[in-house]
Amino acid sequence: MKDIPILASSITFLKSLANNNNREWFAENKETYISAQNNIIAFIDQLIILMNNHESIENVSGKKSLYRIYSDVRFSKDKSPYKPRFAASLQRATNLKRGGYYLNIQPGNNFLACGFFSPNPDDLKRIRKDIDLNHKDWRKILNSKSIKNNFLELTGHTVPTFPKGFSQDHEAMDLIRHKQFILKHNFTDKEVIDPKFIYNVNEIFKSVRPFFDYMSFVLTTDLNGELKV
Repeated sequence: MKDIPILASSITFLKSLANNNNREWFAENKETYISAQNNIIAFIDQLIILMNNHESIENVSGKKSLYRIYSDVRFSKDKSPYKPRFAASLQRATNLKRGGYYLNIQPGNNFLACGFFSPNPDDLKRIRKDIDLNHKDWRKILNSKSIKNNFLELTGHTVPTFPKGFSQDHEAMDLIRHKQFILKHNFTDKEVIDPKFIYNVNEIFKSVRPFFDYMSFVLTTDLNGELKV
């Protein structure tokens, strides 16, 4: 399969959209948008193929993985009609494999993220209880060379104090406070249009597997390690 790089013209379109975020300009440049969108779709199509060599991705196409560029302004103070970015999410296949992948292409704000963006209350409780009991295992994974080299540290929203039912003096309170469990890696605009960018993204996504595999075990078992039914 021929490699599909992200084109400089796709980045240029996003820069122009950020400076001309109105319906009139977008209508006049609709063909340029479609060309840029097709470039990103083809990129994600190839990324899915690459990832399925080491992962099981349930997404069937780049087109169905891509977020809409149109903003929902009904409840937002920002009434800009478009989001000047291309973003896509990829999900692991089957209920036994937990975790999601996200890629954001936006001039000056390019990044990928892996993790658990909105755990439901039961899952969040199970995760926190595992941290309570097995925080040394968490530290080992999060301090592993591949995670530290690619992501530095765990990010995501946290509670301001400490969750109910846990001691505020717990030595792993910095982890227990998390409501999201996200690993993030930033890219420059120059890195994004590099022909090898797709392979870089694939390898960084691949490096998160030990964390995902551990979390999948946690979220599909009870505290005794028995598979949930």
